[in-house]
Amino acid sequence: MLLGGLLEVAREELGLTQTDLAERLGKPQSFVSKYEAGQRALDPTELIRISRELHLVPAELIAQLEEKGVGFSR
Repeated sequence: MLLGGLLEVAREELGLTQTDLAERLGKPQSFVSKYEAGQRALDPTELIRISRELHLVPAELIAQLEEKGVGFSR
């Protein structure tokens, strides 16, 4: 859910609604709602596409997650 929360904050900072972002992505609004709520995982290509729309760098998002203590299994 942390990733979804970071993406939600970034979307809101740009003044975009879930519907606005979904239209830019060519997806239904429920797609945005589900990943923001942590109900849907994002694959790497989806994360990159969303990040671009939100003017974010995916590597920086991952670094923020690591700073918050989200571990990644090896």
